[in-house]
Amino acid sequence: MKIGAQLYTVRDYCKSLEGLDETLCKVAKIGYSSVQLSGVAAYEPGWMKERLDFYNLTADITHFDFKRISEDTENTIRHHDIIGCKHIGIGSNPFGATPTGLDKMIQVLSPAIDKIKASGHRFMYHNHNAEFAKFDGKTFVDLLCEALTPKECGITYDAYWAQAAGCDPAHDIRRLAGRVDCVHLKDMVYSQEDKGVRMAPVGQGNMNYKEILRACKDAGVAFVYVEQDNCYGEDPFSCLASSYNYIKSIL
Repeated sequence: MKIGAQLYTVRDYCKSLEGLDETLCKVAKIGYSSVQLSGVAAYEPGWMKERLDFYNLTADITHFDFKRISEDTENTIRHHDIIGCKHIGIGSNPFGATPTGLDKMIQVLSPAIDKIKASGHRFMYHNHNAEFAKFDGKTFVDLLCEALTPKECGITYDAYWAQAAGCDPAHDIRRLAGRVDCVHLKDMVYSQEDKGVRMAPVGQGNMNYKEILRACKDAGVAFVYVEQDNCYGEDPFSCLASSYNYIKSIL
């Protein structure tokens, strides 16, 4: 199981190619071996592959533009082929995390999903908390898994957002074995300042990450990515380092 950095965490430092290159260098020095490409400057895939190789990194999943996936599927696949990335992901459903929204997403993406599967890549869907609202007893994630096979759609399971929705992440990850190649990790802590919950580096909050990571191993998860959307004024690279060191200490 590889430990990766979701570059959305450091998106403010990735607005130019120079910044993106420096960011790749920094996450590699922390110890990460994989990155998820999301929220970064536009880049040519050949350039990205060269820089990844230079820093001994791989990019194993993206959050890619929905319209490019649906309307320019062949070039989307080619882009991922060049950088050596199997998983082609979206961060959410633009039509909403409802049964109607799911039907619309599948209607629009079905031809693209078929091509992605045939090419040996895997389409991936990332959850927030809304995907765990229930509709006649079933969540959006349940309905997605009923509508699409594991080869057609994997789940980029975000443990923080699942727990925010009242789920047990370890239970879910085991239940979704075969679909969860990639899992997002960030911790949850109560903030006296906010009088509510905040995101935190893994190991600095109250989530049971020892059990969550055991579940990842049990489910055959290939990649875990640290994604701390908000660092609340702390240096995000320091947050990435703290998470990495904690994860390494308990794996």
